[in-house]
Amino acid sequence: MPVNPNDPRVKRTRQLFIQAFNDLLDEKRNLYSISVHDIAARASVNRATFYAHFEDKFAFLEYWMTEKFKIIIRKKLPDDSPFSQGSLRILVQTIFQFQVRFRQYITPGDRQFEPLLEKAMQKELYRLLLQWLNSKPNQCLPQEKLEVLALVVSWGVFGSALQWSRDTKVRSLESIVEDVMEVVTVNMGPFGEQENSGA
Repeated sequence: MPVNPNDPRVKRTRQLFIQAFNDLLDEKRNLYSISVHDIAARASVNRATFYAHFEDKFAFLEYWMTEKFKIIIRKKLPDDSPFSQGSLRILVQTIFQFQVRFRQYITPGDRQFEPLLEKAMQKELYRLLLQWLNSKPNQCLPQEKLEVLALVVSWGVFGSALQWSRDTKVRSLESIVEDVMEVVTVNMGPFGEQENSGA
């Protein structure tokens, strides 16, 4: 029977798993060598409890990355941050900075997990962009179009950050963020500008 992710006990248990994994990551400095057994043992629970929460290590890693990414974003942009050009710029810059830090932890043995972790980050970026688009009070575009817009922009920003993080010497962070913002603003800008004008 699936657990209820909103149950406080489930949240506490999952937080134990995340803390255990973070501690192990600090020690081992790679993802691939950390097993489910290691995580459960460090969290002082049995493996059956782990599998009640996560189908396997891959499902856990996706959850871990999503939560880690949310924390980083919330530090820069609290949940109630209104959609504006300023908040959009902060978001784009945070994505680029996070990608650079994330790449420092990836070892050759961890490459197998990269697509999974990247997808988790992109999904959270998509969720936030769509939330902003839906928060526009006089929104007249159909939901399907908003979803496509959030999808295209999220992959555009994320893909640009991913590519840049592989060779940061080519361009400065400020330069690449400025160019990405120009493109993103063409698509997302009108929503933020209209919101600001009505404030």
